[in-house]
This record gives sequence, C-alpha cells and structure tokens, in this order.
Amino acid sequence: MAYPSVPPPGMALAAYPYPVPLPPGWGALIVSANRGPYLVPAPSTCKLKIDGREVSGMAEGTFHIAVPAGEHEVKYTDLFGIPVMSTRVVVQPGAGHQLSFRFGGWRNRVHDGLGTDVTKFGMWSNYSIALISFGVVGLICCGGLVLVPMLTGGGGS
Repeated sequence: MAYPSVPPPGMALAAYPYPVPLPPGWGALIVSANRGPYLVPAPSTCKLKIDGREVSGMAEGTFHIAVPAGEHEVKYTDLFGIPVMSTRVVVQPGAGHQLSFRFGGWRNRVHDGLGTDVTKFGMWSNYSIALISFGVVGLICCGGLVLVPMLTGGGGS
C-alpha cells in the first residue's frame, strides 16, 4: 500500500481531492471550504495551515489531508498571515475528522461533521469589515463637514 510521503517538520502538508491511504498512527482531516460571497473565492486568496504548516493543493471544495494522530490547530490565514478562522481538533489514528470552513457574509465560521460550530476564532468577513469602515469614514467626513462651519463661525443663525 502506498502511503503519502510524510513531510519533515516545517514542510508543507498536501491536500488531495480523494481519500488517501493512511500510515500507521496517522488520521485524516477531511476539510471543505466554500467559495464565500466574494467575487474572488476565499480559499484561493487564503492559506490553510495545520500546526503552522501550510497545506499545498487546498482550494474550494472538499480535500483529504493525512496528519499524525493527536491534537492539531487548523486555521485559514489571509495573504498576510493574519488568522481568518481557526479551531483545534483531535485526530484519532486511522479515522477521518470532518471540518467545514464557511466563509460567510457576516462571520467566518468552522463546523465539524455534525454541523456543530467548533470555531475558536472567526474574524468578521470582508463585507462586514468594509461596512463598518465605510460607516466610520462617513461619520468622520460628514461630521467634519458639519463641524467646520460651526468652528469658523459660519453657522447659520
């Protein structure tokens, strides 16, 4: 039986669109990621990392990743390495553990195979951050336009 090559520490893990044979003492993470409500799919601009190691070959859809049994930190990061959402999972030897990373309109969340929210950290989505930013900028700009005449004595009487 051919096993996926075990990468040395610090090297990238590999994601496969099909189940992979597991070496003894290893388990599998079955990770899915949706496109999100974005023009550019979120999985194509973010990086999946397991215990700080980047997973190569990950994209939109469902992928299988062989990992050593035990506890792992699984997270998606943006282009700058800032976590977008993360969770911790315990992988049993010879078993698969499902995780669904859902890039949403308001919040980014992680769910397990039963649909339970297992998000340890979930950043607000790009849309909600943009909406809040536009509101703050609008308040500062419009508030500034109202305050300038009042401060210069040009207010109406």
